[in-house]
Amino acid sequence: MISKQTLTWKSIVLSAAAFAAIAVTGCHKKSTLPPSSAMAPDTTMPAPTASISADPLAIDIGQSVVLNWRTTNATSVSIDGIGQVPINGTQTVSPANSTNFHLVAKGDGGVTEANVRVTVRVPEVPTAPVGNVSNDGPMGSEAAFHQNVQDIFFGYDSFDLSPEAKTSVSMAASYLTSHPAIKLLIGGYCDDRGSAEYNITLGENRANSAKTALVEAGVAPGRIRVVSYGKERQFCTDETDACWQQNRRAQFSLDR
Repeated sequence: MISKQTLTWKSIVLSAAAFAAIAVTGCHKKSTLPPSSAMAPDTTMPAPTASISADPLAIDIGQSVVLNWRTTNATSVSIDGIGQVPINGTQTVSPANSTNFHLVAKGDGGVTEANVRVTVRVPEVPTAPVGNVSNDGPMGSEAAFHQNVQDIFFGYDSFDLSPEAKTSVSMAASYLTSHPAIKLLIGGYCDDRGSAEYNITLGENRANSAKTALVEAGVAPGRIRVVSYGKERQFCTDETDACWQQNRRAQFSLDR
């Protein structure tokens, strides 16, 4: 016959075994496996790309250049000296000096930069040696001025310089360089055909063509002033080809 004491010890042992099993089972239930790499979210975002170009890359002072930029994966784009711009676009600018246009593209994936440099050519006026200054002084005489700085003429509806006009400009530039105190007024004129508004613009283009040619030949741009008279001041009033030709001119005068 089994004693009560033996039954009591068996009960204790069985209870302890059951508690241990429950504890072990509970531990296994609480343990977790690391997530599979296939289940982990990919938080890597693509970095922005950016490019910027200029057309043309070199200009004369006063001219314009077109900037063109393209980006991908960007949410914000800025260009130094311009400010915030669309993520893709173009813009016309007229820099006064050689300029490095620096673009910064920002996006969720980081920051990317791009650059383009535009060279601005400023004409250098050669310093005339003392011996090249005319004996009649830095201003010269008015008669000598008109002898050496002669008006130039243009074709119908044109402001392009003819070969003869280019020869006249070369002679004028040589005289003006040797008389550095002279300041020049260039007046643009047209014949009486066409509207007044159209001829004002055409006269201005003719005067500016003459100025550009002189500057390229070495005359400082600050010495030259231009004005357009359009068809308002006619040198000749006959309705003939010869008369119309006389009215299509850039006239050079002393700017007093």
